[in-house]
Amino acid sequence: AKLPRDDKTQILKQHRRKELETRQKMYRWKEWHPGFPLSIDAHSHSDLPRDIQFDNEKGVDFILNYSKAMENLYVNRFMHMFQSSWSDFADFERIFVRISNTISEYVMQHWKEDFMFGYQFLNGCNPVLIRRCTEIPKKLPVTTDMVECSLERNLTLEEEVKVGLCMKLDFVCSFSYPLMSKSWSNCLQPHLLSSGCKAGHGKASCSADWQTLHDATYDWLLAKIWVRSSDFHIHQTVTHLLRTHLVSEVFSIAMFRQLPAVHPLFKVGSCMKGFMWVKEANATGGGGHVQMVQKAMKDLTYSSLCFPEEIKAKGMDSKEDIPYYYYRDDGIKVWEAIKSFAEDVIHIYYESDEVVCEDVELQAFVKDIYVYGMRGVKASGFPKMIRTREKLAEYLTVVIFTTSAQHASVNFGQYDWCSWIPNAPPTMRRPPPTEKGTTTIEQIVESLPDRGRSCWHLGAVWALSQFQDNELFLGMYPDEHFVEKPVKEAMAKFRKNLDEIVNTIAERNKNKKLPYYYLSPDRIPNSVAV
Repeated sequence: AKLPRDDKTQILKQHRRKELETRQKMYRWKEWHPGFPLSIDAHSHSDLPRDIQFDNEKGVDFILNYSKAMENLYVNRFMHMFQSSWSDFADFERIFVRISNTISEYVMQHWKEDFMFGYQFLNGCNPVLIRRCTEIPKKLPVTTDMVECSLERNLTLEEEVKVGLCMKLDFVCSFSYPLMSKSWSNCLQPHLLSSGCKAGHGKASCSADWQTLHDATYDWLLAKIWVRSSDFHIHQTVTHLLRTHLVSEVFSIAMFRQLPAVHPLFKVGSCMKGFMWVKEANATGGGGHVQMVQKAMKDLTYSSLCFPEEIKAKGMDSKEDIPYYYYRDDGIKVWEAIKSFAEDVIHIYYESDEVVCEDVELQAFVKDIYVYGMRGVKASGFPKMIRTREKLAEYLTVVIFTTSAQHASVNFGQYDWCSWIPNAPPTMRRPPPTEKGTTTIEQIVESLPDRGRSCWHLGAVWALSQFQDNELFLGMYPDEHFVEKPVKEAMAKFRKNLDEIVNTIAERNKNKKLPYYYLSPDRIPNSVAV
């Protein structure tokens, strides 16, 4: 591996320059939708440069996994039955129980319970929305009397907020506004839920919008289902598509355009373009996901991709206050391991901050990401230039963590948490009720996805949750990218640190009914897949 300054002869400098000129003709930026990060100029998978096309095996694996799911679930017989409702909740088991999965079966058994509702926002497949509530949101017409039955400490709601016991969900792209607080058993107890019954008006404005434990059982259950459906769409479109796939694509394009193959950061980088399914079974498919991404772009900042910084900004960093937030605990361990590896590699090739400043290829890479990926938006906080080794180590950690660990944490739990359809409906077929006390079990079932969409959804989340047979996981570098002994030693240290994290997580998960393993390094692929 060599930096630009290491190539002393004219022929080597020319080769380096020609390689980038050729790449920049192949890897062109293009606007997919207004307001989106720019993506690669390609109309179809076959238009992509061969270097970043998925292995044929990856595409075949997804198709085979999906076909296998449909066969194992024996759901093809339902696929033609669009618009045909299920009879009741038990009817969903007809397509559910044929693939055994400990977590998903536990979800099926406990999905109606409040503790399970709260737990998923800590350790489900979308654990990024929850934040400490520092004041009662003005949009919530809530009083202590409304939620008194679910407060356990003889405190008013304002007092619970003041001492840091209340949590809310950052549903910036939805009209659901969940408010929860920590119970004596350290579970998250929901207090107030909104389904936004005035669809299209941009606010929850009728009395039936706001549900509490005081309300009828089916009113409360349907409100939770609406929140879970909102969470599903934000997960797929913002957490998964925007904040892992589209961001990883930005990193990847900039890398191919500005870093030659001999550059040490190119060798370390392992980004791939990913594809998302958002249309067939989801209510936000077609055009809805576009508006969601556009709205979410204002929150896509550099600091929000720095894992420990984002956790702290949301007030979720205290293990004492929030002891069972495994996404936070494991994520910080993996982040620190990656950062240590990045620092080791950078100190091998960059002997001083001055060398960082002088690396024109590195600076072009960083500028490409800011100007084209983040559209030159200053508020994004993405740097235009990197001046120190410390900042470069952090930047490289952001790239590696986002394309590997962050994606794994929000992708591979999809079957676990979304296969029981009532717990994560991809679409809701009836609007929320406009009057309290009128909800029936029949109305709830009729609101849930029909048979055909349910089957498509189930097959897809199962296929998306599978690893490839030859998957390469974090820390595995089978190709001889580096021959230098110091880098090989850094890689060995990295793998050792990751192995220790694997053992720590495995020990913690022993005998747990709901083990958390999505950020165990032996389950984190080296790069974004599908």
